[in-house]
Amino acid sequence: MHKFNALDGALLIDKPSGPTSHDVVAAIRRRFRVEKVGHCGTLDPQATGLLIIVLGRATKLSEKLMASDKVYEGLIKFGEATDSYDADGEITSSLPVMPMTMEELNEASVSFNGDQMQVPPMVSAVKIGGVPLYKMARKGVEVERKPRLVHVYSFRFMDYQEPLGKFRLACTKGTYVRSVAHELGQKLGCGAHLASLRRTVSGSFDVANALTLAKVLEMSEAELEPHVIPFLRLSTAA
Repeated sequence: MHKFNALDGALLIDKPSGPTSHDVVAAIRRRFRVEKVGHCGTLDPQATGLLIIVLGRATKLSEKLMASDKVYEGLIKFGEATDSYDADGEITSSLPVMPMTMEELNEASVSFNGDQMQVPPMVSAVKIGGVPLYKMARKGVEVERKPRLVHVYSFRFMDYQEPLGKFRLACTKGTYVRSVAHELGQKLGCGAHLASLRRTVSGSFDVANALTLAKVLEMSEAELEPHVIPFLRLSTAA
């Protein structure tokens, strides 16, 4: 039987806005000198929230953990569409927002529930021919992308103060929430983009139990160990 050490497991990180998911992996690898470090599901640089970091032998479980369902919360800004479908992109259209209530928004959002074929945005990490789409997009190149089957369990607005709607969305892995925001804007005829995004749940793990990256990087290895979810517990969760 394999003997596991204290750092063979997972860390729940509450990712700040700014660094990429890879930046978080690199910072933890450097700080604790762990040879194998990975993450279970990319968050865009400006997105915050739950990022599951796997260490040591637990990196073998990354694919299984990545396959879990996700829950997101965030803000959608109506009246402005962008080329990246989020706040980082260039504005491609600016239109007046028609008067609408939160109830009317929820009537429109319910149509996104269930199975749907979703085309990955050009500004995304999906690779075609080994090249990430976002690198092609930076050069002004647009290529055909194959639609992917995703499932939205629920998409509801909790607050609306024009032009911002606060929402909660539960979905399968690989769902582009910014694509949902963009398509909702198209459906309503005013355009929209994802203004902010936070992942709150991934599988059985919740951001409420996560540590901030800054806090983790201040810890010694001995202080970190109690926060590592052991490999054997992870393998049953996966």
